[in-house]
Amino acid sequence: MEPNLLETLDGQVALVTGANRGIGREIASGLVELDATVYGGVRDPTAALPDGVEAVEIDVTAESMVESAVEEVVTAGGQLDVLVNNAGVGGAGAGIEDIDSEDFDRILDVNLRGPSLLSKYALPHLLETDAPRIVNVSSGVGILADPIESEMPAYRISKAGINALTVSLDQTYGEDGLIANSVDPGWVATDLGGEEAPREPEKGAETPIWLSRFGPGSPSGLFWKDRQVIDF
Repeated sequence: MEPNLLETLDGQVALVTGANRGIGREIASGLVELDATVYGGVRDPTAALPDGVEAVEIDVTAESMVESAVEEVVTAGGQLDVLVNNAGVGGAGAGIEDIDSEDFDRILDVNLRGPSLLSKYALPHLLETDAPRIVNVSSGVGILADPIESEMPAYRISKAGINALTVSLDQTYGEDGLIANSVDPGWVATDLGGEEAPREPEKGAETPIWLSRFGPGSPSGLFWKDRQVIDF
């Protein structure tokens, strides 16, 4: 199924988490260029954001802050059309026995629980719009169709969980019009990806921005890379 792409996001409101650097910064900037009103969810409200992006203080591990940040966006913007769950942290360890329990909890809190809570509090507002979208930034390391390797176990588990969240959102709210998709931005040269990564943040942001343009009747509940559906 071909997506019904919106040519402009004029009059629409988007919330992008982790918008002060890396892929999130490029996504937020790209949505501004599409004429959306864009709010950048950041832990430090004084963080430098792209031109046209309004800062919203949010720690995705704190439920009360998640709820208040969504309400702040809706109050200021009048609505919420697009949620991009981009904020994330990496992980280490050669196997599950190597990882500290506190690190495990932190990684899943940021990468999986945070997006789940944001989706929870955003959904009532999203579903009031004509084409509500949730874009979850995932990773190829969480694909279950390929053997999950041992390194970075918590990170891999969190990204497999993000894909499961996407399917759950689609199955539960797709009939209400929600368009929920996951995206693998590829290995990107960011603080998380490292300097050796072959992709620049601009390239990693291309497909998330494209997914944010999906209009009514577009595909949902899928995993994408470079604008192509890939296996979970």
